[in-house]
Amino acid sequence: MTRTLDLENVSPKLQRIATRAWEAPQLVFNSLAHLIDVELLRVAYQRTRKDGAVGVDHQTATEFEQQLEGNLRSLVDRMHSGRYLAPPVRRVHIPKGDGRTRPIGIPTFEDKVLQRGAAMVLEAIYEQDFLDCSYGFRPGRSAHDALEALWQGLYRMRGGWVLEVDIQSFFDTIDHGHLRAFLDLRVRDGVLRRTIDKWLNAGVMEAGATWVPDAGTPQGGVISPLLANIYLHHVLDVWFEREVKPRLGGDAFLVRYADDFVIVFAHEVDARRVEAVLPKRFAKYGLTLHPTKTQLIDFRRPPRDGDATTRQPPDEDGLAKTFELLGFVHYWGKSRQGNRVVQRKTASSRLSRALARISDWCRRNMHLPVRDQHVALCAKVRGHNAYFGISGNVHALGRFRYEVERIWQRWMSRRSRSTRLRWDRFHRRLSRYPLPAPRIVHGMAIAQRTA
Repeated sequence: MTRTLDLENVSPKLQRIATRAWEAPQLVFNSLAHLIDVELLRVAYQRTRKDGAVGVDHQTATEFEQQLEGNLRSLVDRMHSGRYLAPPVRRVHIPKGDGRTRPIGIPTFEDKVLQRGAAMVLEAIYEQDFLDCSYGFRPGRSAHDALEALWQGLYRMRGGWVLEVDIQSFFDTIDHGHLRAFLDLRVRDGVLRRTIDKWLNAGVMEAGATWVPDAGTPQGGVISPLLANIYLHHVLDVWFEREVKPRLGGDAFLVRYADDFVIVFAHEVDARRVEAVLPKRFAKYGLTLHPTKTQLIDFRRPPRDGDATTRQPPDEDGLAKTFELLGFVHYWGKSRQGNRVVQRKTASSRLSRALARISDWCRRNMHLPVRDQHVALCAKVRGHNAYFGISGNVHALGRFRYEVERIWQRWMSRRSRSTRLRWDRFHRRLSRYPLPAPRIVHGMAIAQRTA
């Protein structure tokens, strides 16, 4: 059955492309560029975020919208005639939790629209190819779907041996030659492929200088996650399902969200064999696994006496008892009925990073009226709850709210040099301006079953 596409207000031609891709997995598409017309780009524009930072041309979404139809027609004409020139992306750096920074690219707005349109066409094909183990940046799938699939698999296998994998600088090291070879298997439309090549070679502008990387996908580009999924679909997903699993002695499954993934094995010998061969597999395609962040975890269900409720030190074999995925620490705990269950809590690195952003915001906005600060902080707390509000994580949510209150009190007390806002006075103010209470948003229907 063809996988559902989000094609509201889009030509049914895309659905026909999806049907053909589903019915003929080996079919190569040689004519696709005609699908990227004004009608499709109009929908692509509607789906493009309007409040993002501007690119190297400094054009805002509002300015683009003032002559929307003319801009869309120009974009289509330039792409089809080959006159479209992909501008370099503007690189900025955002802090990471470990003190380093993460480079982020900001394309121009019209580049985002065109990339969105191209991604919609490619998505119609590749959504029929991608395997169920892949969750990142796919329609109808989310990080919480990946977490739920992992929870269900661990429940079904009663734990196991977890291979936690970290790819070093994945989006910056994707080999263009291998990526083009993977695309050749499905898409050979000349106009579309030349446009993709232009994005791959568009270059990066930083501190007034422009340079062209010899690897990686477009920094911050809309199409970048899709190209990354295509790459790992061939490098990892298909290889694991078709070549690795048939050779294993026991059950195993893979859960991948973009470049974050874990593999769970029923047998230790299978886990160690894959652990040994995985670096060679990735090196073949120009990728490197982090030597310390890639690790094998003994995540078998612990004996009934004792309880693993916090991140444990390694055991005598040097294997940790917990692992992280998508911002959550996974560990064995007990349900209210005393049964062994896999539980999740906010990873300390993610909690620290979130609180650092709150502190930075309070520092920059402590001059605002209290009411305005309250509105903004409530939105931030609700956003945190929306992602981390998962069953069993209410304690970490409560700690986050408490720490946000402390940060707010600290910066509010600096508004006046003469009068420091003590905690008791601030607590009374919180009665007027309370922050949202911890809230479980993502419950699990079988969270209390035994594992």
